[in-house]
Amino acid sequence: MKAFAVLAALALGLSPFVANAAPYYQNDFEADTSASWALNSGPSDAAADFFFDYSTVGIPSAPNSSGGSTRGMKLQANQSNGVFSGMSVSPTGQSFSGDYALTFDWWANFNGPFPGGGNGSTQLSTFGIGTSGSVAQWPGATHESVWFGATGDGGSSADWRAYSSAAVSGYQDTSGVYAAGSVTGSRNSSNAYYAGFGGNSAPAAQVALYAQQTGATAAGSAGMEWHQVRIDKAGNLATWKVDGILIATIDLNTVSLGGGNIFFGHADINATSSSDPNDGALLFTLVDNVAVVPEPGTLSVLGAGIVPLLLGLRRRSAR
Repeated sequence: MKAFAVLAALALGLSPFVANAAPYYQNDFEADTSASWALNSGPSDAAADFFFDYSTVGIPSAPNSSGGSTRGMKLQANQSNGVFSGMSVSPTGQSFSGDYALTFDWWANFNGPFPGGGNGSTQLSTFGIGTSGSVAQWPGATHESVWFGATGDGGSSADWRAYSSAAVSGYQDTSGVYAAGSVTGSRNSSNAYYAGFGGNSAPAAQVALYAQQTGATAAGSAGMEWHQVRIDKAGNLATWKVDGILIATIDLNTVSLGGGNIFFGHADINATSSSDPNDGALLFTLVDNVAVVPEPGTLSVLGAGIVPLLLGLRRRSAR
């Protein structure tokens, strides 16, 4: 009975451990961690600020920040060279295996007025898993990862996107990877599946700084609001969710990966740079509160192994 009691206590104690397992990696950008990130740029200019105070452009604290903090990671691409290009950043020395989830807060800012946006406003926020961390990941690159992206302004025919080595031009509307359906327009912000996004105004503090930020964003578009993003690697599947809504699922058996690192990025899908005088201040991807955590199933295996032991001990003690 003593052994049974010990194992029972262990099983009970395991429950909060499974639910609150320590992250494999996390970064809330409260300190300047620039030295621990690698920036990989495409053929045009790129910029990354790993200690950006986003309150300086009127953006409120991210959902998972503590104490109203407003420090995060700001990413930009092709501000001046006028070349189809993009960039990505990865934390140095990181490689994740097994089943895990990448979680973070994401904001896509773009130059107004809304909904259409100002000159050159249609750009992509990007993020993915399975990269070496040393190769730029953007639409025109060699894809060595599974990654996802979205426009902020909803100004593309493909506003919600997925890429991998198996889809060098991106998974198309009828590829079957999008939760919106294997139909024409499944990636477009106008698809009813994305109706819960959009309709956002710029924060009042941003409008006070930049008078052009008027109006409301298009229905189905991702820009001008905080989103909570989760990319799960579970078994042979990679899934992408935004605010709990499944966007895409990719079979990892069909792709080639360059490594086990993660990345975040920004890309300009046009071969011109914005002529808006405020594009440097307004057109960017913002990321905060990054964490890589174990999938619940990874730790629950341990709990499942204890159950037979408990049952066996109970049967023996009853004889």
